[in-house]
Amino acid sequence: SVLCVEIPEARPLDVKAENIPLDIVYEDDDLLVVNKPKGMVVHPAAGNYDGTLVNALLYHCGDSLSGINGVIRPGIVHRIDKDTSGLLIVAKNDTAHRHLAEQIKAHSFTREYRAVVYGKIREDGTVDAPIARHPQDRKRMAVYPAGTAGAREAVTHWFVRERFPNSGAGGRTLLRVELETGRTHQIRVHMASIHHPVAGDPVYGPHNCITSLHGQCLHAKTLGFIHPITGEHLRFDSELPDYFTRFLTTLRQRTGGNTL
Repeated sequence: SVLCVEIPEARPLDVKAENIPLDIVYEDDDLLVVNKPKGMVVHPAAGNYDGTLVNALLYHCGDSLSGINGVIRPGIVHRIDKDTSGLLIVAKNDTAHRHLAEQIKAHSFTREYRAVVYGKIREDGTVDAPIARHPQDRKRMAVYPAGTAGAREAVTHWFVRERFPNSGAGGRTLLRVELETGRTHQIRVHMASIHHPVAGDPVYGPHNCITSLHGQCLHAKTLGFIHPITGEHLRFDSELPDYFTRFLTTLRQRTGGNTL
């Protein structure tokens, strides 16, 4: 038998500029810092070819975005998940992009998050566990033993900010989380690996997910970096969004939070 395969000619992807409002925290000729809302995809992919942050950036910036990551991800230096809210840096030219990427690689790029996780965490800690694709589910990530081929170094530090001991089975804990590396789903995978998944996470959390959160309770709160052109140290902080503060209010009303 003969199997015939017809491969169509490659067509350039047409990523359209869309007039979508952006919460811009900072902007100059080389970069901008955007406060991304929960529910917005960062760049086009299967099933999400419009309504993304990149579509909005193309409208706002025109051709003034770095081209290092191609037409799909113009200007995108690092990403946060669709249902993670918070700060994201965008490069307007290749020089800025390269310098910022080098800072991320050298672990000198500050990224702090806030997360509410399941369970009662008693003390600060660190997860140092490599991450790679899940062996059965390619849409998920998983932790692997050190030295596993294909798994990339991943380090997450957490600091307890508030405990809600009686808010459901096992309680809940508010954490400040610092990333040393930036792997796909890193915080979500690492916290789930120590049996404290992020509240509302439909992928790594328990089956009876908190659906009212519409995704994980995770916010990219702080960014700090050296400006790639001026050499100035910049640091930006964002307020917790409404969905996050409403959830904290509910937890406090139920149990009385133990703020540290």
